[in-house]
Amino acid sequence: MPKLILVRHGQSEWNLANRFTGWWDVDVTEKGVEEAKEAGRLLKEKGVFPTLAFTSVQKRAIKTLHLALEYCDRLWIPETKDWRLNERHYGGLTGLNKQETRDRHGDEQVHIWRRSFDVPPPPMDKGDEYDPGNDPRYEGIDVPQTESLKLTIERVLPYWESDILPKLVAGETVIISAHGNSLRALVKHLSNISDDEITGLEIPTGQPIIYEFEGSAPVGERYYLKDA
Repeated sequence: MPKLILVRHGQSEWNLANRFTGWWDVDVTEKGVEEAKEAGRLLKEKGVFPTLAFTSVQKRAIKTLHLALEYCDRLWIPETKDWRLNERHYGGLTGLNKQETRDRHGDEQVHIWRRSFDVPPPPMDKGDEYDPGNDPRYEGIDVPQTESLKLTIERVLPYWESDILPKLVAGETVIISAHGNSLRALVKHLSNISDDEITGLEIPTGQPIIYEFEGSAPVGERYYLKDA
């Protein structure tokens, strides 16, 4: 039975520093490296071997993928990188410390920016120090200035439908190494989670989540591979 493996990147430098990251391209920490390696070891131990890989164009997800594949002896499988699997764009919050932002704007407002389904943070100013608009990896792309989870879903799901789901239907075991919100978008869709409930769903770093597929639909509910 084809499987879908979802892995959120290992702890990043800005996860550790408690900063809003979004599209800014930070690296993984030493702990993040170990989380990625452990994900690969777990895949090997449980006999779940991906045959195709997808990831974003952000280094924390790419490195996590490569380390996980290395440690399950599948570094050689085909791999596709696409910006539509990027993290949600946090707009003008990018780079800010989360606690300092709460102190300045209040817990309620920051909670709305972080966890509401369709309210995006304030947009990033063009030319901001964290503006990815001139990054060559986004050449020809209309880079957003901010995103809600709803807007993130609107770019992730069409890519899922057009590029990833057909591979599962064809019998491939697919691994996606991505981010908290791009994976939350997929889990919402695959597990039919409501707009209200999805805002409270946490995707832990470095923990493979498994969906088993029959045709174009998942069979049963998702589970963490460590609990299999």
